[in-house]
Amino acid sequence: MSEMAQTDPEGIDGVRMTWNVWPRTKVESSKCVIPIAASISPIRSHPDIPTLPYAPLRCKTCSAVLNPFCRVDFAALIWICPFCFQRNHFPHHYSAISETNVPAELYPQYTSIEYSLSDPSSSPINPPVFLFLLDTCVIEEELGFAKSALKQAIGLLPDNALVGFISFGTQVQVHELGFSDMSKVYVFRGSKELSKDQVLDQLGLGLAGRRTGPGFQKGGQSGFLANSGVTRFLLPASECEYTLDSLLDELGTDQWPVAPGNRALRCTGAALSIAGGLLGACSAGTAARIIALVGGPCTEGPGTIVSKDLSDPVRSHKDLDKDAAPYFKKAVQFYEELAKQLVSQGHVLDLFASALDQVGVAEMKIAIERTGGLVVLAESFGHSVFKDSFKRVFEDGEQSIGLSFKFQRDSLATMHKYVVAHLRSIVQRILKFRGSLDLAHLWRRLKGPAVANTVIGQGNTTSWKMCGLDKSICLTVFFDISSSEKPDPSGNLNPMLYIQILTSYQVPDGQTRLRVTTISRRWIDSAASSEELVQGFDQEAAAVVMARLTSHKMEIEGLMPHGGWIGILFVCVPNLVTTGRTDSTSFTLNPCFSLFPQFMFNLRRSQFVQVFNNSPDETAYFRMLLNRENITNAAVMIQPSLISYSFNSLPAPALLDVASISADRILLLDSYFSIVIFHGMTIAQWRNMGYQNQSEHKAFAQLLQAPHDDAQMIIRDRFPVPRLVICDQHGSQARFLLAKLNPSATYSNAHEMAAGTEMIFTDDVSLQVFFEHLQRLAVQSS
Repeated sequence: MSEMAQTDPEGIDGVRMTWNVWPRTKVESSKCVIPIAASISPIRSHPDIPTLPYAPLRCKTCSAVLNPFCRVDFAALIWICPFCFQRNHFPHHYSAISETNVPAELYPQYTSIEYSLSDPSSSPINPPVFLFLLDTCVIEEELGFAKSALKQAIGLLPDNALVGFISFGTQVQVHELGFSDMSKVYVFRGSKELSKDQVLDQLGLGLAGRRTGPGFQKGGQSGFLANSGVTRFLLPASECEYTLDSLLDELGTDQWPVAPGNRALRCTGAALSIAGGLLGACSAGTAARIIALVGGPCTEGPGTIVSKDLSDPVRSHKDLDKDAAPYFKKAVQFYEELAKQLVSQGHVLDLFASALDQVGVAEMKIAIERTGGLVVLAESFGHSVFKDSFKRVFEDGEQSIGLSFKFQRDSLATMHKYVVAHLRSIVQRILKFRGSLDLAHLWRRLKGPAVANTVIGQGNTTSWKMCGLDKSICLTVFFDISSSEKPDPSGNLNPMLYIQILTSYQVPDGQTRLRVTTISRRWIDSAASSEELVQGFDQEAAAVVMARLTSHKMEIEGLMPHGGWIGILFVCVPNLVTTGRTDSTSFTLNPCFSLFPQFMFNLRRSQFVQVFNNSPDETAYFRMLLNRENITNAAVMIQPSLISYSFNSLPAPALLDVASISADRILLLDSYFSIVIFHGMTIAQWRNMGYQNQSEHKAFAQLLQAPHDDAQMIIRDRFPVPRLVICDQHGSQARFLLAKLNPSATYSNAHEMAAGTEMIFTDDVSLQVFFEHLQRLAVQSS
């Protein structure tokens, strides 16, 4: 394996598969147990991807794009499509090609390539739209933090970006920024569910309002020029920054009286519905985002998740399992309809939820995921998790998450805010699509030879739509093998399989780009020899796919028993990968599968499977991030990394085990959602005595500082910004580390441990016991 492949496992294509060598028949693929799937990062930036200033050549039968795997007859100027074997003629402007003079799309290293399909100078550029929603049913201090973050964000926006503002509490206030002489607000009752047409009529954006509005212009101009709503409710950031700052300074908390023993009346659903209607009237089909800052649960109107009475608790996982959450299904149905509306308009919903209580993330999940939105869950608007994450969405530079607003043609990581993307896949006839998980919305249902009968997630299609993309978004697509194997027209079985992914999207300067990624893998006869199949197994990708599939099944089928079917799948896997199948004492896993049980052990204990001590909002939040992040980040969510710092050695990876805790050692745990710096007992005592401040103990000061520097490097590249926990051995916050470690030492085997060994007080089994159980299952099954 090359050094580049080791440092960048996704390579130029941004694709990782559970199996990199595929069985040729449906029967053999079913024996793999772990599904055949690909994790795709559609617009992942890579310096080696060229951009061609012309349209691609397409196959006249299957519409596949010319790629390095096509067979070319240079004498006859013909290329043969590897998907359908159609012979296609090169156009006249390709007449100069030869074996020594080939176009870029035929270079073997350009398996991923981009085409520029439009000239930005030939059409007007619609600026991006940002509609901010602010919850005012919070205490004065929280509102101050939120207003400060909004002011900072508006200052970071490009001057031409259109900005709108809606505040909500018991009622929804739509602020007319274009009326600069005085503050003008349209107020809607939060308890009343209004249709889109009713909202537009009250805002003066109905048909009559558009005919007489001051911004109306004749001549069939674009919606941005012909619609008065743009000049009234959406203004360029450069023109409305002062107005918005003044408005935010005057804005106070919701003044509607709250009876004792009641929750505040908050109409989050009504506010989001009105925001969607406003954007639908003003900027349908153009890049727009609804950015909602929510500080508590919805108790009024559509989308309500809990009653006003404080004695009624917010729904828990047990309530959802027993169907004892009276508001849940109706709220989910409301957000499903909102998701459909936003997807049809091409708009994104971002949620920044900051509260000690639940706010309804579990209900809003479908609207956020289907539109490609961002989600951040924090305890307070003043917490670093919210403040730093919110700032990172809008800022440029190294701290940015790739959502910059500068019009940079050379940076593929700056596309997100302006994108309505369509992703389509083309496969050989022997392959079929089973579907994609809920991160993308199916674009059109397509029954055909490339669609499998069994569906996972968004199925019955080969085309998906995403209203928002960024460089880290990673889609999981599942495949099926056709039950009949068809040779190519020459009568030979093609030893290679091909998959082509076409992603069409728009960049900030107005160009439409088409990224074409063509993937090649090898067919094998796994019935004759399974060794080649095993050698092509990607343990990390398989673990992430299984985690995503587990989360999806738990949401569809409800709560599962502890461990569920995660352990059951090992009953069949050892038939492929073990030796000593009849004796558990000599049982060994193939090295290509040696890490997979650890991933499954940690998945079994993770927040994606274990809902105990997590609210439905937290579980939904964790699963949303698991579904959208790339394989490397998602693997850290499942199995955290642990680094050890000591006087006797350089920082080094440590076992994710309680045995790694030592009094003279510092541990750095990265679980993606939180970063934990754990000081051993001796280290903590020396620190409290101030040894690091003495000149003769510089080495100790450097030891204390090293994990902090490494933690900041991790935080700098992470979104959402993780929570930083600094704790000591035997301290109360040491639970953040202990909860992730393998409990190899517990009270049940304390008599076997040396004196002074750290123990975890849990009834959960250790990795060793888990693996022994899998060995017995494998032997019994064989």
